[in-house]
Amino acid sequence: MKANTKMLMNKDTRAQVGIGTLIIFIAMVLVAAVAAAVLIQTSGILQQKAQATGKQSTQEVSSNLMIKNIEGIRAKDASSMSGNVSLLKLNVGLNVGSSPVDVNQVVVSITDGTTTNNLVYANNDKTYGYPMSGFTTSNTGIQNMVQMLTGNQTSPGDNAKYFFTAEKIRDEDGSFSQEKPIMNTGDLVTIYISTVASGDKSFTKVGSETTTGLKDSGLVVAPRTTVNIVLTPEAGATTVAEFVTPSSYGIRETVQLYP
Repeated sequence: MKANTKMLMNKDTRAQVGIGTLIIFIAMVLVAAVAAAVLIQTSGILQQKAQATGKQSTQEVSSNLMIKNIEGIRAKDASSMSGNVSLLKLNVGLNVGSSPVDVNQVVVSITDGTTTNNLVYANNDKTYGYPMSGFTTSNTGIQNMVQMLTGNQTSPGDNAKYFFTAEKIRDEDGSFSQEKPIMNTGDLVTIYISTVASGDKSFTKVGSETTTGLKDSGLVVAPRTTVNIVLTPEAGATTVAEFVTPSSYGIRETVQLYP
């Protein structure tokens, strides 16, 4: 009896299919890894930009100067007194939570309705190429204020038209100096602005200080004058103070002007 013999061909293709799937899987993993790396890098850049933008926005909102009050002082000599205000004293502080403010970078714009002066701090040597003539870091704020009222130089010109000075009133952390006038929360300083009129240059005293040789500021702060002052820090919102001077100064040497 003849044996029933069958020959079977084993067609095993699973290995080929497995290798192809593995290749596709590895390719997908590589693509996913590259995509993940791109997403991580992009998200990191966006996070850094968002943090920087948030920090700048916080500075813009919180770094605010606050004008507490403004006094005007009239120049005088032994026998008479100016009919105009010759010096403005602005007591300035910071709002609660404010970032530190570098007064050296603050611009003070003042107008009497006719003339506008844009003033920088006396030690600022970048704006006009020179610090204020006569300014020294060893002087007190009052001494530098006298130099502001009486000094001049070829460029940019009379100190009174281009510079302001400042003196600390309260500075618990010692951050404020004539060289580096940094204001922190809680600090209080006085900003001095010259408003000497051309007809008042012959007076010899402003307050208790001898000021022979007063220079014309170009401003005239007479009675019934509308004065606008804008403080613009390096970062943060501007601060505006506007007031109208009294109808008469009478015999007062110091005049309360704002608020």
